Amino acid sequence: MTTIVMVHGAFCGGWTFDRFRAPFEAAGLEVLAPDLRGHGAEEPSGAVVGVSMTDYATDIAKLCAELPEPPILLGHSMGGLVAQLAAKKANIKALVLLAPSPPWGVTGSSLEEAATAFGVQMIGAFSSGALQPDKSLMRTYSLDRLPRAEQEAAVLRLRPESAMAVRETLNWWLDPFMSTSVGPGAIGAPSLVIAGQGDVVHSAATAKAVANRIGATLKVMPQMSHWLVGEPGWDQVAEMALRWLTETVSLAA
Repeated sequence: MTTIVMVHGAFCGGWTFDRFRAPFEAAGLEVLAPDLRGHGAEEPSGAVVGVSMTDYATDIAKLCAELPEPPILLGHSMGGLVAQLAAKKANIKALVLLAPSPPWGVTGSSLEEAATAFGVQMIGAFSSGALQPDKSLMRTYSLDRLPRAEQEAAVLRLRPESAMAVRETLNWWLDPFMSTSVGPGAIGAPSLVIAGQGDVVHSAATAKAVANRIGATLKVMPQMSHWLVGEPGWDQVAEMALRWLTETVSLAA
């Protein structure tokens, strides 16, 4: 069967896709949702110290290369940027990005994105430590459409994130190594970007800029926010992705 590798965002883990993966498995796909380096529930809080976006992308590309057939690669939020970078390193069947962080050279378009980038810079231009999740911000901007009980369950599972990776993502113009560059031209695989119309973490306008940059199809979900993998309407997001995949690539191994 065809494999789909799902890549979670900052401060999260493979658990992000506990609900979202079900329709893909029902469609006959094998779903892999690994924890990014340092994000396992049993790993020490300092396990992400000094880890870069390049490290994350290399790990995911290696996983893809070890599979018997080129997989579909799906990423959410910062995991969407990891997926873009991995797609330049590995042979994949298709790329699906949900509210993705933009690559090097693509600037966020909302005030919230600018404020977040400024806040990250205040931790220090060369910090390589572990950032603790801001649970209040997660509730307000990322998990805002979840029922309260689901919000709190997600918040309890958040993990520290690499300050280096966050800085490379949000303050790319200060990175002389261009760690999040996807290079010139389009991604070399059919690509889909799905955004929430109400998302302020990575706005629909930012998603459009990402889609234009990598040569992807763009779909915008009205009334949805950032947590496309679990907020109300997540099943429609999964259905849209599956429909696009069925129409675009063969889902047979």
